[in-house]
Order: sequence, then structure tokens, then C-alpha cells
Amino acid sequence: MSRILNIGIATLDIINHLDHYPAEDEELRALVQERRCGGNAANSACVLSQFGHQVSLLCTLADDAAGAQIRRDLQAHGVQTDQIVTLDPAHTPTSCITLNRANGSRTIVHYRDLPELQAGDFPYPQIEQYDWFHFEGRNIEASEPMLRRLSEQRVDQPISIEIEKLRPGIERLYGYADILLFSRAFALQQGYTCANDLFDALRQQGIAAILVCSWAEQGAWACDRHGDRYHQPAFVPEQIVDTLGAGDTFNAGLIHALLEGRSIAPALATACELAGRKVGQTGFAHLNRTESE
Repeated sequence: MSRILNIGIATLDIINHLDHYPAEDEELRALVQERRCGGNAANSACVLSQFGHQVSLLCTLADDAAGAQIRRDLQAHGVQTDQIVTLDPAHTPTSCITLNRANGSRTIVHYRDLPELQAGDFPYPQIEQYDWFHFEGRNIEASEPMLRRLSEQRVDQPISIEIEKLRPGIERLYGYADILLFSRAFALQQGYTCANDLFDALRQQGIAAILVCSWAEQGAWACDRHGDRYHQPAFVPEQIVDTLGAGDTFNAGLIHALLEGRSIAPALATACELAGRKVGQTGFAHLNRTESE
């Protein structure tokens, strides 16, 4: 299998499972509480490792109890933690999440008081060891020089960049990507009501990367370098249980399928099916199992 470097953040997720979403000023007892590793890049890494890939996570963590738990969780999922940058004194980021069991929705309150990665934290001497680089589109001032130098030194390894949120200067990263993975939330923030309108605008801007946009219950769309468009309907499980990390799972599924040599259409189908299975269960465990297992 392939060696993958995921670059982004890891957080400690504190997840309260509730039977309904609380009203303002309501006091409500949680059905279950979980504390586990979260964050976009970390979640995708945990899913990719289930398919046998050797995945390393490049992020910052504090030298505290929460940071130690995140390291243990990542290692339990088979994710390599040797590239993590430990900062002290500092505090590991936390996400307090309300998971509504009535419909699977999740509401997130994120607290971060931890410096982001610096451009010099990237393992440039080890670039040839990796087969794929996946960036969480954030921290533009550090990510752009990382991507510039990586583009100059890499051999032929693909670079994918997740564009989940509208951040100042995020468009500066587009030109370094072989694959751009957009969220529905980002497209809507930009004023686009469908993925194809987003794709049209990006092509007019001269963006040549493969473009992908997931659109929740409507499935996902892609546009290849030749301009051909693809759509894959969403995979709907019997019951929607937990939508937390569905987008991260979609991204991991797409990367895995492309690394296996699948073309865009079947890779999109794999990603949608995997994301659908994820929302039908709590957490990320055993997503590599087939229905027959």
C-alpha cells in the first residue's frame, strides 16, 4: 500500500450524544459521552490507515493530557505520529460536540489556543518517501510556502487540498493542487448553488486541477482535467446515526480509490459509499469492512 502524509490539525473531540437538540437554557442529560481524536486531517488519516496505507500526520499538539490521548488514539488506528510537532507550554485544541441521535446532526463549538504549523515544520528531506500529500486548506501563510517548496521538490506524487471553509487567501493554494476537494458549505459561502457553477468559475480562473465537491444528501460531483463532469448519488444508510467526520471520510475514500488506480467515476462512487456507511454508524471503526463481512 501507499505512504501518505496528511497535513492539518488534530483536536480532542468531546462528544455528547443526546436524544434531541437542546433548546436555549435547557438542562439535558447526555445519553453517552465520548472523548476521542478529531480534526479533519486526523479523521482522514484514521480512515486511510484502515485500508492498509502507511499514514503519517503532520500537525501541532500540546504537551498535555489531551495531546497524549490524541497520540494514543492515532496510534491505535495505525497512524504514525513521528511527524507531530509538540509545543510546550501550550493547550491542545478541543471541540465540544452535540450529536443529535434523532437525526444524526452535529453541532460543534471549537476552542483553539495552539500555534499552527510553521513552514519549516514540513519534512522536506523525506519528500521522496511519500506517495501522496493531503493538505487541510488552512493556515495559509505557512501552507503556501510548504506547497511551493513541495511542488519544486516532489517527483510525481499527487497533492490534494481540502477546501472546507472560506478563509482569507485560500485561493492562493489552488494552483499547487492536483486535486481540490470542496465542501458544500464552501460553495454556498461563495454564492454557488450547485457544484457545477463552482467548477465553471474555477475553470474560468485558470484552475487546472481535478475538482471535486461533495453535496451531502445530493451526493458528489467531479470535473476532470479534460472538463468532463461526473455525478454520484449519495449512499443512504438505513439510519442516519452520526454525521461527524462524513466529509473527512469522503476525502479519505476518494484518495484511497485513486491510489488503487481507479478513474474518477468509480473513485467518486467509492467515496460516497464510504461516507454513507460512516453516517450510518458512530465513529470511524471498521469502515473498511464490506457488507458481506
